[in-house]
Amino acid sequence: MKRVLIITYYWPPSGGSGVQRWLKFVKYLREFGWEPVVYTPLNPEMPYEDTSLLCDEPEGLEVLKTKIFEPYQLYNLFTGRKRKARFQHGFLQSDKNEYQTLSQRLSVWIRGNLFVPDARMFWIRPSVRFLAKYLKDHPVDAIVSTGPPHSMHLIALRIRQKTNIPWLADFRDPWTGIYYFDKLRVGQKALRKHKMLEKACLDHTDLLVTVGQTMQQDFKKLTDTTVEVITNGYDEDDLPSSSNISPADFTIMYSGIFLPDQNPVELWPCLSQMRQSDPEFQQSLKLHFLGRTDASILADIQSSGLDDCLRLTDYVPHAEVTVQQQYAAVLLLSINRIQNAPYILTGKVFEYLAARRPILAFCPPQSDVAEIIRQTYGGWVVPFGDTASLNIALLEAFAWYKSGQQWPSVGIEKFSRKVLTQRMAQLLDKLTARD
Repeated sequence: MKRVLIITYYWPPSGGSGVQRWLKFVKYLREFGWEPVVYTPLNPEMPYEDTSLLCDEPEGLEVLKTKIFEPYQLYNLFTGRKRKARFQHGFLQSDKNEYQTLSQRLSVWIRGNLFVPDARMFWIRPSVRFLAKYLKDHPVDAIVSTGPPHSMHLIALRIRQKTNIPWLADFRDPWTGIYYFDKLRVGQKALRKHKMLEKACLDHTDLLVTVGQTMQQDFKKLTDTTVEVITNGYDEDDLPSSSNISPADFTIMYSGIFLPDQNPVELWPCLSQMRQSDPEFQQSLKLHFLGRTDASILADIQSSGLDDCLRLTDYVPHAEVTVQQQYAAVLLLSINRIQNAPYILTGKVFEYLAARRPILAFCPPQSDVAEIIRQTYGGWVVPFGDTASLNIALLEAFAWYKSGQQWPSVGIEKFSRKVLTQRMAQLLDKLTARD
């Protein structure tokens, strides 16, 4: 059986979306002729802790860990936060004034200009030393790096240069095109360095893999390296045994971190107006958010008079999320409202599809998310600011809820994690067949 070294920052017991992709690949790779070896930090900054994910580690998996230095405690000290406060990924605000003080704005500038490509940069050199020594005695047939954080790709780049082992670079999100890059206050010098490092990784990897078609096209403009697409997906093992639950209320559910630029600002007043005009809708409407929600979104909900039907659950283990989704009438998906929104293809959409509940998706009509929802009859696509489409979608969703019928999505099987792992294994086979 061939061996593949996987360099990843996110690994159980860390929770959150960044863990899921390669945890699921690792779970099934042996079935397709590959023995995974995982390299990950011993003491990472965890957005959440979710020990339930450890159940997906295959028995006997070799997991290599070394210590990492990260400057987040210095950030907390500098900005007046508690020493052990968790870092707010993606510029999530716990209150509406966060990132407004001089020290916080300065800390963001430091993050974008001194920590290139990211705050995990201090792990690159020690990781290269450790892995170069490890690989002499424990050879592998291929290396995979997955980012962000993109420091993982720089580790793989240097190992590739030292060993000539075939390298597959997996980009779950872009580098300089990531949705929050413009918020990092990156200066021209740092931008040149970001682009230089990005270009080096794109050009020197043997194969690029991305999660969506639009991102694939963007990468093809930057490099001549072959770019393949393997989307995220859902795992049948994560699904509850029964999906025939009839929601007791018209519950609109959102799961995951709810960021300020994901705020569906047209939704809250529409829901408020429907409550006022329809007593049955008013009685039935519930909002349930699983995960941290930005303060600006909560403020908009309150100003629309919807706080009485809002339920917040800070975080639940991933295994519980799929159970909670069965009690939803509609699953809310809201893509970041940024210039490159069309390429964003969050892993959430596939787990929403697997839940067999209709999706209310705020996204560009010409986007990867919209195309998948249309292909699978997964729900409604609402362009940003299109209140007419939103009103139609809400009326249809409420009518479907009252009918008590199962949602008729189709063709989601191709997004099974096992099917996707087979495709990844085939790419690794082709990569190593070149030798």
